[in-house]
Amino acid sequence: MTQVEESKTPTARRRRGAIALPALVAGLGLAFSVPPWGFWVLAFPASGLLFWRLDGLPARARLWAGWLAGLGCLVPGLMWLRSFSVPGGIVLILMEAFLLALGAWATCPGPKWARAASYVGAMTMAEALRDHWPFGGLPIGGIFLGQAESPLLGVARVAGPLGITALIHLTGVALVALLFALRHRDGDGSWLRLGSVALGVTILIAAFGAVAPDGGPPVRSVTAALIQGGGKRGFRKAQVDPATVLAAQFAATQQLQRRDGRHLPELVVWPEDVVSLNEPLGQSPEEGVLSVTAANLKTTLVVGVTENETPATFRNEVVAWGPDGQLAGRFEKVHRVPFGEYVPYRGFFAHLGNLSAVPRDAIPGTASGLITTPAGPLGVMVSYEVFYADRGRSSVRAGAELLVVPTNTSSYSTAQVPTQEVAADQIQAVEQGRDLLQAAPTGYSTVVNHRGELLQRSVLGGRQVLQATVDERRGHTIYVNWGDNPVLVLAGIAVATSWLWRRRAQS
Repeated sequence: MTQVEESKTPTARRRRGAIALPALVAGLGLAFSVPPWGFWVLAFPASGLLFWRLDGLPARARLWAGWLAGLGCLVPGLMWLRSFSVPGGIVLILMEAFLLALGAWATCPGPKWARAASYVGAMTMAEALRDHWPFGGLPIGGIFLGQAESPLLGVARVAGPLGITALIHLTGVALVALLFALRHRDGDGSWLRLGSVALGVTILIAAFGAVAPDGGPPVRSVTAALIQGGGKRGFRKAQVDPATVLAAQFAATQQLQRRDGRHLPELVVWPEDVVSLNEPLGQSPEEGVLSVTAANLKTTLVVGVTENETPATFRNEVVAWGPDGQLAGRFEKVHRVPFGEYVPYRGFFAHLGNLSAVPRDAIPGTASGLITTPAGPLGVMVSYEVFYADRGRSSVRAGAELLVVPTNTSSYSTAQVPTQEVAADQIQAVEQGRDLLQAAPTGYSTVVNHRGELLQRSVLGGRQVLQATVDERRGHTIYVNWGDNPVLVLAGIAVATSWLWRRRAQS
């Protein structure tokens, strides 16, 4: 019988099904642990299921299983991409899923201890790759987002999102090992020892994260207001009149102006892209109006502004005016949304679908995100950037004492991206040890403290003003000081050592 004929036999089909079904279920479990579903506890058995399924598989089968698990996780997790470009979304999902396939492929098929260590290390490194590739990375949908309300949240201040990811997979390994031990498949007690060690390490790191340095005591408090103009959701920028969006923001801001001036907030934050210009800000009438607004409110006014630079490019900026009406600072968004704010390889993808939803490409910025204002040093992340731990870290290391996130998720008809962004707010606040304010034109606008507690959240679509008193801090968390490097080094050592261990065992 030829190889082709053999692959068509019922036995071969059952073998493929025995790999495909558990891998897909594992991926779906990981997906449903992340908002908007948010069943965070599912992440652990889902990862354990994938770890179990990789046992005994050759390299090609591990690659196949990992890719299917990646599709199971990322097809639901990145479904929002269809709002911008269906062909681009398909390409991104396939490429992102391949990174999980690489993690599965790099999992050592050797002794159980080596397989466990390499699995945790390889899957953590796969998540790290998602932050950078393809097209600058796409951390939305990452399984760490599901742990914003779990006992692992504190790990973010020690080891960031990669640390959370590693502990998810380590806990999955522990569950499988303990289950095997309970099923009397543990003649030498090795499964029990592996499960106990893996679970013990997870508990110790989670406990340490809960008491680790969190940004230090407040140096001052600031009264702040987040302005959400409200409006219909699910429409692209080209489908909404910019004047309508701007009018909604001014109408919501008037709720502050009707109050006693002695109680006006020191900091007012508008969302991303609510001032949309076809000319430079300094040459527009909007600049004068915003300057006067800041002066009338006697506040630091932070506003999201887009300026069309050329017929093919635009700038996405955050601009701050002081209580005197003078320009206090500006920041240009660094991380752009692929197929949302720019189209990579536009000439190629133009042949695959209609790109009219993204007619211009955003020009990437390069700054740290720090804006020094009369309300204090602010660390600015624009929308999508809140998913990147390095964006908050760069501004805090530069001196930011409070995090501010102007965002715009109004083009999404569902709550998927807004709810993931809230989770990212919570994790980012813990990572950096800073209170965080997020303003969105149609929600969610949020107030999060440095411990990751969601103090306020607006409703989707409504006109709303959130007011809060937040604290500014100067201390550094362990993550701010060290970043991702310790986790990456440990993950690399785990994978390399495991394969060396296997080679020695075979020799």
